[in-house]
Amino acid sequence: MLHKLLSLFLCLCCAFPLWTTAAPAVALHYGPIAGLPELKLFDIVVVEPDHGQDPVAYRKTGSELYAYVSVAEVQASRPYYPEIPVAWKMARNGDWNSDVVDQTPAEWPEFFANKVVGPLWQKGYRGFFLDTLDSYRLAKQFDEAAQQAGIVRVIELLHQRYPGIQLILNRGFEIVPRVKDKVKMVAVESLFRGWNAGTQRYEPVKPEDREWLLGQLRTIRERDGLPILAIDYVAPQDRALTRSTAEQIKALGFIPWVTDGHVKTVGIGAVEPVPRRVLVLYNGGETPALNYTPAHRFLQMPLNHLGYVVDYVDVREALPAEVYQDRYAGVVTWFSGFLPENRIKPVQQWLQARLAEQMPVAVLGNFGSALDRPLVEALGIQPNSAAPRGSQQPVARDPMMGFETALEPATRAQFELVLRNGAPVQAARPLVEFKDQRNQSVLGGAVMPWGGFLLDPFVVVEVPGTDYARWVVDPFAFLAQTLRLPAVPVPDVTTENGRRLLFSHVDGDGFPSRAELPGSPDAGQVLLKEIFEKYRTVPQTMSVIEAEIAPHGLHPEMSQELEGVARRMFALPHVEIASHTYSHPFLWDRNVRHGTFSDNSEAAMSLEVPGYTMDLTREIVGSTDYINSRLAPPGKKVRILLWSGDTAPNAEALAITAKAGLLNMNGGDTSITRTNPSLTAIGPHGIQKGGLLQVYAPITNENIYTNLWKGPYYGYEQVLQSFEMTGTPRRIKPVDIYYHVYSASKRAGLNALRKVYDWAQAQPLHPVFASEFIRKVQDFHTYAVARDGDGWRVRGDGELRTLRMPAALGTPLPQASQGVAGYTAAAEGGTYVHLTGGAAWLQMRAGDAAAPAAPQGPYLSDANARLAEWTVRDQGRTDFALKGYAPLAFGLANAGNCQVRANQRLLTPTRAASPATPAVQQFRLSDAAAQIQLQCPAR
Repeated sequence: MLHKLLSLFLCLCCAFPLWTTAAPAVALHYGPIAGLPELKLFDIVVVEPDHGQDPVAYRKTGSELYAYVSVAEVQASRPYYPEIPVAWKMARNGDWNSDVVDQTPAEWPEFFANKVVGPLWQKGYRGFFLDTLDSYRLAKQFDEAAQQAGIVRVIELLHQRYPGIQLILNRGFEIVPRVKDKVKMVAVESLFRGWNAGTQRYEPVKPEDREWLLGQLRTIRERDGLPILAIDYVAPQDRALTRSTAEQIKALGFIPWVTDGHVKTVGIGAVEPVPRRVLVLYNGGETPALNYTPAHRFLQMPLNHLGYVVDYVDVREALPAEVYQDRYAGVVTWFSGFLPENRIKPVQQWLQARLAEQMPVAVLGNFGSALDRPLVEALGIQPNSAAPRGSQQPVARDPMMGFETALEPATRAQFELVLRNGAPVQAARPLVEFKDQRNQSVLGGAVMPWGGFLLDPFVVVEVPGTDYARWVVDPFAFLAQTLRLPAVPVPDVTTENGRRLLFSHVDGDGFPSRAELPGSPDAGQVLLKEIFEKYRTVPQTMSVIEAEIAPHGLHPEMSQELEGVARRMFALPHVEIASHTYSHPFLWDRNVRHGTFSDNSEAAMSLEVPGYTMDLTREIVGSTDYINSRLAPPGKKVRILLWSGDTAPNAEALAITAKAGLLNMNGGDTSITRTNPSLTAIGPHGIQKGGLLQVYAPITNENIYTNLWKGPYYGYEQVLQSFEMTGTPRRIKPVDIYYHVYSASKRAGLNALRKVYDWAQAQPLHPVFASEFIRKVQDFHTYAVARDGDGWRVRGDGELRTLRMPAALGTPLPQASQGVAGYTAAAEGGTYVHLTGGAAWLQMRAGDAAAPAAPQGPYLSDANARLAEWTVRDQGRTDFALKGYAPLAFGLANAGNCQVRANQRLLTPTRAASPATPAVQQFRLSDAAAQIQLQCPAR
């Protein structure tokens, strides 16, 4: 049994990245860690186990949870507290409201091992942070030697009882020599800066105290050979001091962790997590729901493309009290009118607090209210005393202005800088400024030391007589400059191994429709024969509506035929199965009546199924069960729920879908074309409700291109424009051929589909299933990036395999990196870096791109399939495996002197190096999967 436990632990250790060093990155966090993906960047995370974390599941991230356990103190909230005899309680620690436990009773080690560590071991914890080892000194009387001997007995018993246990000691300097073979590292608190729990203040450590501590730590490191973890405390809003303190600790050769006094924020340690979230404030009273706010429709996409996850807060509700730069890169507000009267003061006070904490703030639209005096002073701007008069002359226009439409003067009062002694109180770079005939400054926006602002009508304007809109400002430039966003690696959901993703998904609408073709076959049969059976290298996601094809549905006389076609579709290997619900709800959230539902109480809510009342579980779970039991082949189940109708499910619907184990997609309405060439027509990655993610379809369906299927029925050809305009100058979306079954009911619609599929097959794309794309978007939302020495550490779930590196970061060095197979040029400059899995360490060559590069070995330039393996061996050999859905095509750079074999056959390049890519050779195989060996001359 002991041998099995030890073997299990060794296997678990193998889950860590191979490049983890002997001195791991360590973090401590005593709050709930759900929703804190940044922590998985650390090799060890010490947590408060009573928050219910799952250490076994967490281990899959490549990080290991250690449980915090207090050895010599206990609080009444602990479940084992009532079982501790009164006689064992030798003192009180008033600062932490805990009892000090005597370490000398003979029964104490057994109690601690069984009652404290045992339950945590059963939950899967294999590492423990032993705290309060010196607390016996709080007692008025104690036998130092006996107390220390008791602690040693505890540690010895833990090792006997739990083979493979890993321990971190917090202090306990005197006992370290006796247990050094049983301890992973020794921790100490407050080396440079500390937290005084009694006064609730952050304090610098006195030099003489630090020198004494350093003497102890150097002795332990040199005498006992143990690494040192130094934990310091800094106010969470002072990120600069947090960073410099961590650097001070690191310079001494210790493992740093600098956090807040309550250990509830993401601090800085051996690696520094990059905040990947932006908090957006909106007024929920301005639109029917979050889906329809300007912030979500227009702003989230640029933030997603820059690599950021957006969290929304409705200002009508309580505002979050703790918003720090450990997790948030900035705060954005976008209001279109005045806030509710009772929310003006709380919002202004909240913004002042963020400004005081030096959180970058960007204001769009308007401020939501008249500014009070404290906020005017904090912002350095004040409203114009009156609306502009007469003609206005431009004074300043930043290059980011006039992005998609001409810049017009404002007709309403704007702002001006606050002056003192004739000079602005804050340095400002005006974005748009006019002077009226009274020489009054009309300042519509500026980049400020605290962030910046841009007011209506200089943000987004509507195109008269249409549903279109245009950005007046370049949103990418505005966000980057006002929020002071640094150049960082961007997790990219559009690309894998350098190639843009390709997939197709079909909503089941119109499956029973009779096609306007000879014999009047049903549309589903036409789609099967003319598309699915002919385009077998395009992964398809096919859905059906239960009420349309089931024998208990709307067309029982056709059901046998329709179900037969569906079964044949689902049996195809390049088709994955989805549900498009039971009755195709048109309005998913009955509490949010928008569009036609807002002024038409008689509007249909779903297909008219006799005797049926809308039920979310029936729509989602019931339809899935129907497909799995009647239509799906053995071993193949429904993977995805494709939202119908308004594609705006509420949190309850998302929760039911997640509980059923289903992925979900649809919505987003990306429909940019040359008719509407605006970024406002490109949707974001998705939307979160109740902590659950709805993934949007990358490109909208033919219903939009055909005027709601009123014609022209060849209109879906315009999607090729959408593919082009979301691919350059920025690759914002993958290629998603998204349509309904009824497209196959019209000759023109079918021809349009063929044209789109033919175009897709002619492009150098990377085929995937829709489910794979969905998982990439999910991975994006929890992906973690950190600065790690002179490189970057990233950790994800292994679904998202591409980092887009801005040009400012330099050129990737695959041979000096870990978990990196190669790179290729990105559509907007910089590079796409190809990752081999969910964890990587990436090194870049900084400086002038024209400077001579260090010699590089061969690397993967591009591929149309996923890397199933990438192993660099000795003697110039690299083994890798590709697994895809189409005949393989891949490029290798710097491999001109190498032999390439696939499945034991020598390959010849189909295309040698070109002037555009002089070091890249292209290879093709007839197989969709291969084991490839690259043998180069040994250096």
